[in-house]
Amino acid sequence: MKERTLIAAGALNMFVAVGCGAFGAHGLKKMISEEMLAIWHTAVTYQVMHALGMIAVALLMPRMAGAALHWAGRLMLAGIVVFSGSLYLLALTGTRILGAITPFGGVAFLAAWLLVAWAALKSR
Repeated sequence: MKERTLIAAGALNMFVAVGCGAFGAHGLKKMISEEMLAIWHTAVTYQVMHALGMIAVALLMPRMAGAALHWAGRLMLAGIVVFSGSLYLLALTGTRILGAITPFGGVAFLAAWLLVAWAALKSR
């Protein structure tokens, strides 16, 4: 993924996360349980962290050559879709089975951060 594409994807995810955060704080407050609202908040939090992570990765790309950062950016995006996406759906629908796929998004986040560390250690 190119730097510009990754920055755009990160910024768009920040836009969505801010909207989801506001919706959770104002629109969902009276519609879903406190437990589901906490799950929604977790989804927003991880989306924000990793959208900013995508932007940071893009800014590091010119300084650290190699495929590791490109894969880190892709994995952060995949993690947002799977982790945060499954939690948003769980909070809205109450379908507990969705929680079974959430850890796959978490693994994508973990792998992405390991790749960032790898890129830093391998750069000259």
